[in-house]
Amino acid sequence: MAALSDDPTAASGVDFTVTQWVADADTEEHEGNGSLAAAEPSPPSTAEGASGLAAPAPVVIAKRLVHGRYRSAGTGFQLELRVDVDGPRPLKRVSGDFFTVSGASTSYYGSFAVNAPTVTSTPTQIVIEGTGTFTRATSAKRVRVTIPRVTVLQPAGDATVQFITPPSTLGAKYVCAYASPFFRTIVWEQDRVAGTVPFSTYDTAALPVPVGSPTGVLDVQRAFGLAGLQVIPSGGGNVIPVNAAGADLKWTDAELHAAMVTHFSGYAAAPQWRVWLLVATEHVSGYRGIMFDATDAHQRQGAAVFHNEIAGPGAADQRAQLRTYVHELGHAFNLLHSWQKNLADPPAPLGPNGGFGDLSWMNYTWQYQPTPPAPGGDAAYWAAFPFQFTANELAHLRHGFYANVVMGANPFGKGAAEVDPNEFDAPAEDRSGLALELRPKPSYAYGEPVVVELKLSTTDTRGTSAHGFLHPNDDFVAIAIRQPSGRTVLFRPMLRHCADEDRTERLDATRPAIYASAYIGHGRDGAYFEQPGRYALRGVYRAADGSRVVSPVAELRVQRPLTAADAEAGELLMGDQQGQLLTLLGSESSHLSAGNAALDELLERHGSHPLATFARLAKGVTAARDFKCVTDEKTVEVIPARPSESIALLKDVAEASKGEGGVDNITLNFAIRRRAAAEAKAGDVEQAAQTLESLPEVFAAKGVKPAVLDTIRLQAETAKANLLG
Repeated sequence: MAALSDDPTAASGVDFTVTQWVADADTEEHEGNGSLAAAEPSPPSTAEGASGLAAPAPVVIAKRLVHGRYRSAGTGFQLELRVDVDGPRPLKRVSGDFFTVSGASTSYYGSFAVNAPTVTSTPTQIVIEGTGTFTRATSAKRVRVTIPRVTVLQPAGDATVQFITPPSTLGAKYVCAYASPFFRTIVWEQDRVAGTVPFSTYDTAALPVPVGSPTGVLDVQRAFGLAGLQVIPSGGGNVIPVNAAGADLKWTDAELHAAMVTHFSGYAAAPQWRVWLLVATEHVSGYRGIMFDATDAHQRQGAAVFHNEIAGPGAADQRAQLRTYVHELGHAFNLLHSWQKNLADPPAPLGPNGGFGDLSWMNYTWQYQPTPPAPGGDAAYWAAFPFQFTANELAHLRHGFYANVVMGANPFGKGAAEVDPNEFDAPAEDRSGLALELRPKPSYAYGEPVVVELKLSTTDTRGTSAHGFLHPNDDFVAIAIRQPSGRTVLFRPMLRHCADEDRTERLDATRPAIYASAYIGHGRDGAYFEQPGRYALRGVYRAADGSRVVSPVAELRVQRPLTAADAEAGELLMGDQQGQLLTLLGSESSHLSAGNAALDELLERHGSHPLATFARLAKGVTAARDFKCVTDEKTVEVIPARPSESIALLKDVAEASKGEGGVDNITLNFAIRRRAAAEAKAGDVEQAAQTLESLPEVFAAKGVKPAVLDTIRLQAETAKANLLG
């Protein structure tokens, strides 16, 4: 056999013919509906028999649909082909992935897609031909796929794939056996926390549906099956007991991350078609669901839904549960929210009204807003939603390049992508009545966590309404960072939340603005501010009506270390695990032990350095809470809080932040309230009340505005009532 070329499309003198790869029975029903595989008509007969009656018309046997997955075999390069010119919601595309075989191992090599082929159908065959887009350089960009047309009584025919260097030089040819009517197959492992009841099925006849919706019973498998994906439950979902967790069954981001890494039996540091879903009780912030695995080199393997937020026996409850499950698993396939697709790499086009008008699993029901004046909101969404993904989401699921779709490969949204600067250009006209401002410090020490304050204010003297999701984790605000090299990157949060909750904030003269604080120094792409120099930031807020509210450009400078101690303290805060700990505000996970060791070293060797305040913050918040860990034995163990340790650390944070140094005001507010909780946990409720009562005084001394001070007083009163209650 000829030697293996570096280009799987180049001529090698060898055809990669095959045996059957997967013996899936093709049980699909014939669907006319304009399909290429419709039955061939027979000419009318005018012959008469001896009786003078017209002879019976010949029996017409339907043609087999031409769609699904095919694969070649043998040594060298193998090709997995996806043909999508027939069947349900055909996209008129073909795509494929190349793999190399060496001994008993098979490795991914590259992908291609033909997005606008010419499709020619005859009674005997279908020919699909067009120019492909490839992940690797090749001269043989022309792709021709030929598939014989057979009846439903015959086995599916092989697909012959010929690669061509224009105008007519033949390259490699592959003969691919039919494998499955599905384009991709995924193993789905689902575990649940004791006391939760996983979603089962929803009958679409239970509530009104728009024309064109699927009929009958829908579950997660069928929802993805309608998109052409085969989702196979792994079986035997584990029940995680929580008898050791006490009264607090709320899960933090850090606990979910630790549970996934420890508990997912299929977890691997490699790309694979496997995904884990945890049916948990409740998130500390009240979310309906989260795709939380976006922290390392092998992301998108884990998601969670929260039973306490979505449970209910009614038909509307079951329908909403189905949407939440499919939505979070959709993120594991690297699908972004409907209004975020243009921030992907490569970017995808937005749907109606900046994506908010998408009738998709990936939109929020409450956020649904077609182009005004059409009505939007939850009721309008369900009245029009046909239980499906949009066409460009289907294209990604069926034909996205392997590494962009398979779990554990490219990061969520692809990774460290270049950003189209036009996305962050101010609109020519803005009548939203809102203004966004990013407010970083003018300068940061080398290694200092870059925290930016976000301010959303009204520009309408009559007041206006907005949703209150300002943190980038909630996916309604995007922040672009121009680095000293001139490269512009998108800040991609390490943990993103599905803020699937209708929240409205009224901004007017009595409350002109709302604020949030975001640590943007570390995300899914690692550290964003490693190099000293000048940086520029710009943000975009997506309003409820689809408006893009763009902030002015804000600049900051990362200073060079002046001493060896500055350099060493900065380096101890800049590792990947340290970035994760700062994002999570601490964790007891054994998988982040190296990061915790670095924070301990910073406190031990440079305890008086200003940067030590941030180590105290992360460790102080961690020590204030019980930390739930899912063990290998499928039980929940709780690492008890250490309130005395937390109180001491958070007192030091507050002391260091009295002036211009230390943490920002929003983080300081949080730290003081967390210290009060630790004091109450230690049994000193009187001291906890005093700490909260003094909270407004701390910020009055820092000169905050009266409207902000009113909000702080309300937060202190609420926290005090909760502690005393």
